[in-house]
Amino acid sequence: MSVKYIFITGGVVSGLGKGITAASLGRLLKDRGYKVTVQKFDPYINVDSGTMNPYQHGEVFVTNDGAETDLDLGHYERFIDEDLYGHSNITTGKLYWNVIKKERNGDYLGATVQVIPHITDEIKNSVYKAARAGDNSIIITEIGGTVGDIESQPFLEAIRQIGIENAGDVIYIHVTLIPVVPGSLELKSKPTQHSVKELLSVGIQPTIVVCRSDYPISRAMVEKISLFCNVTPQDVIENLTANLIYEVPYMLEASGLAKRVCEHLNLQQKPLNSAMWERMLCKIKKADKHVTIAIVGKYVQLLDAYISVVESLYHGGIDNYAKVDIKYINSETVTDKNCGDVLYGCGGVLVPGGFGDRGINGKFQAIKYCRENGVPCFGICLGMQVMVVEYFRNVLGLKDANSGEFNKNAKHKVIDIMENQKNTHKKGGTMRLGAYPCKLEAKSRCKAIYSEDVVYERHRHRYEFNNKYREYLKNSGLSVAGSSLDGSLVEIVEIPKHRWFVGVQFHPEFKSRPNKPHPLFVDFVRAAVEYENANF
Repeated sequence: MSVKYIFITGGVVSGLGKGITAASLGRLLKDRGYKVTVQKFDPYINVDSGTMNPYQHGEVFVTNDGAETDLDLGHYERFIDEDLYGHSNITTGKLYWNVIKKERNGDYLGATVQVIPHITDEIKNSVYKAARAGDNSIIITEIGGTVGDIESQPFLEAIRQIGIENAGDVIYIHVTLIPVVPGSLELKSKPTQHSVKELLSVGIQPTIVVCRSDYPISRAMVEKISLFCNVTPQDVIENLTANLIYEVPYMLEASGLAKRVCEHLNLQQKPLNSAMWERMLCKIKKADKHVTIAIVGKYVQLLDAYISVVESLYHGGIDNYAKVDIKYINSETVTDKNCGDVLYGCGGVLVPGGFGDRGINGKFQAIKYCRENGVPCFGICLGMQVMVVEYFRNVLGLKDANSGEFNKNAKHKVIDIMENQKNTHKKGGTMRLGAYPCKLEAKSRCKAIYSEDVVYERHRHRYEFNNKYREYLKNSGLSVAGSSLDGSLVEIVEIPKHRWFVGVQFHPEFKSRPNKPHPLFVDFVRAAVEYENANF
C-alpha cells in the first residue's frame, strides 16, 4: 500500500483544536489497524520550542531523541500511543536554518535561493522523511497557525505540491469555527465560508471540513456549508466541544470522520477495535474517589505550561478510579507562614520542572511542609533538585546548601553542573535532553513501583546532584533510588519512611498515556487519595 498523506489546516481563529483533531483521527485509524504517525509544522521562526517563554507557548515537550518540540506532540503521543521524534515537529526557523546551511555548503551550486522551490522543497522533504522513518502507512500533518497568516503560506504551497505529486493518496482536512451570536444563540457559517475561500485562493480544495462548535449543527447548515465550500454533506463533520478530550475520537467517529477519510484515500474499511480505549473511558466514568493535588509552580497563569503533568495526574487517577482536581499554586505567593493554609485540603503536592530561581522559596517551603507533615510529595526535575537542597539545609545541617543555578558562589552547591558529564549529553552543551537509562535500587520504593530493573526516561535539565555530597546521604533518611547505569548520576531520590516523597531528575509526564498511565503517577495519586481520605 502506498503511503497516505493527511494534511490538517485551521481557519477563522487559532486554538480550535487542530492538534486534538489530528490526534483523535490518528487514534481512530490506529484502532482500525493502520500504522500512523503525526507531525506538526509550526510557522514561528524559532528553531525549536526550547527557548520559548512558557507564558506564550506552554510547555516544551521532549521526544526520546532529545528534540524540544511543540506541546501538540504530547497530545499526539498520548492519543496514538506511539513515540515521536525530532522530525515530527518542524518550524520555519528550522527550515530556513537547514536551507541556509545548504546554501553555505554549496549544495545549491550557486543558484538563487528562494521560497519556491527551496523552502517548499525543504518542507516536502520533512513530510517524506516522516514517511520513510518507519513502516508508517498514514502520515497526518498538522499545519500550525491559521489559513491567511503570512507565515503559513510556504507550508500551504508545499502541501499543495504534495497533493499533485501523490494524486489519490492525499486529502486535506480544514478545521473551522462555527461561532454563535450572543443573545440569539444563532450559529453562523459565514466565517467557515470565508476561511475555505482563503484556502482555495492558494490552490487547496479541502476534502473534509471539520466544524468546531459548542452547539449541534443543523442539517440545513451542513448543506449550506457543503454548497458554499464545495464538499459533500457527508464531508462536513461536526466537532462538538467535549467535556473530556479523550472522548473526542469517538465523537468524531460518530460524526463519520474516519469513515470518510478511508473512503477518500481508498483504504479498506477495517472494523474499529477500540476495546482498550473504551476500557479507559469506562474507568473514568466509574471513578468513585476524589483527590485534590496541588501543583506548586511559577507558570500557573498559563495552564498549558504544565499540560503533560496535568494529563499524567489525570491518567494516574484513571487507574485509581479517582477524579483528580488540580489546585494551581503560584510558588511566588507561598511562604513559611502561609504554606499550611495554602496546601490545606490537598492530598498531594507536585513541584514541577522549570528554570531559574524565581519562585524557588515557595517551592522550598511547600516541599519542607510536605516532608515534615507526611503529605505525599512528587518533585520533577527542578522539583527534585529543590527537594535535595531543602533536605541538606534542614535535615543534614548544611545551611548554605544550594544549587549552582540559584547561587554560583554558594559554599555547598549540592546541585551543580557536572563538568565530566558535558560531553555525554545529547545536545545543548550541558543540557541533558531525551531518553536516558535509569537503574533502580533493589530495595527502593521506586523499584517496587516500576517493577523493572532499568527504565528509560526523558530528561530536560542542566544541573545534576553533586556527587561530592553523595556520602552525606548514607543513612541520612534520604536515599538514592535510581542512578545512571554507571552510577555517576543521581536520577531518583526518595525518603523510604515517608508516606510518599519522591524526586526524579527526569520528566515522567512525557511518557504517560491515558491507556498506559505512568507508574509513578499512578502510585503518587494512590498515596494522595489515601492521605486525603485519612485527613480531610
